[in-house]
Amino acid sequence: MGSADSGSQLPIISIAPYWDSQSANTTEREAVSKALHAACVEYGFFYLDISQCVDLAEPEELARLAREFFALPQVEKDKIALKHQDFARGYQRLKENVTNGKADNHEGIDIYRPVENPDKSRPLWGENQWPTVLGFQTKYEKWIEKMKKLGMILMEAMAYGLGMNAEEWRDLRAQVDDSFWVMRIIGYPSLPDDHDGFSCGAHKDYGCLTLLYADPTKSALQVFLRKRLWINADPIPGCIVCNIGEMWEIWTNGLYKSTLHRVVHRGTNYRIPFFFEPNFTARVAPLPVAGDTPNEVYKPIVYGEFLMKKVGSNFSVDPVPGGKHD
Repeated sequence: MGSADSGSQLPIISIAPYWDSQSANTTEREAVSKALHAACVEYGFFYLDISQCVDLAEPEELARLAREFFALPQVEKDKIALKHQDFARGYQRLKENVTNGKADNHEGIDIYRPVENPDKSRPLWGENQWPTVLGFQTKYEKWIEKMKKLGMILMEAMAYGLGMNAEEWRDLRAQVDDSFWVMRIIGYPSLPDDHDGFSCGAHKDYGCLTLLYADPTKSALQVFLRKRLWINADPIPGCIVCNIGEMWEIWTNGLYKSTLHRVVHRGTNYRIPFFFEPNFTARVAPLPVAGDTPNEVYKPIVYGEFLMKKVGSNFSVDPVPGGKHD
């Protein structure tokens, strides 16, 4: 596939006018929504400036906690392995994740939205497994709450960028107000020079919004543009990397595209993607405001059913459906 181009740059958008509901004016919000719309049509990826919304020392602390966990002996990490729950929630060993049938060169922890009446024999319906590292669960749960808030704010800004009115936004909001979110904590060892694969193979995200706190390693995250070109989405201080998943492609009847991306990691670092998803029972269908897109036909789906079908081959452990995102 060749190397990625560092000359192209994804747009940088500040969400501050929507985050601070009291001080922002309508003109500022409209500018944000228009910028988001343009980014979703052109790239499906963008940088979101959250420097005015979040203490940037917070995700740095989360990365430190991740480093502490991944440095533990294998026997300790395996105490929260996927097999102890529903094969979705918990720790995955190096190369246990699979993309396009090929092992990924990373290890991780998956945390999902808690469910009522958990049953680990039911796919995706177990209980989360947290590391016993001091402060880990408390600090990550705080980050989850902030990312849930950010996800909802971003959904609203995107809805108005698409041209929705207040009533149409309320209808869309009802599909994501109990988001079946996922948070991944990913540890990347350096990819060997002779490795013929990727840290994470080329794929599209199948949910709604990905909010990625990226590590400092450059040339790791690579995005495939419609110009048939891979570009680097290198970290920018004060920003997270955002991309849209297949649900936005359905909602917009193909106007917004979920974009291929991959990870080729030559460093040793940790990144924390949060996936803001629709409700498990949400019926996702093209929105009236999206209009018709030539040659595109998107059928309605129920998100939970769609998710179950998507995640069945993501782990090289037991053939019980689990979960996986980038």
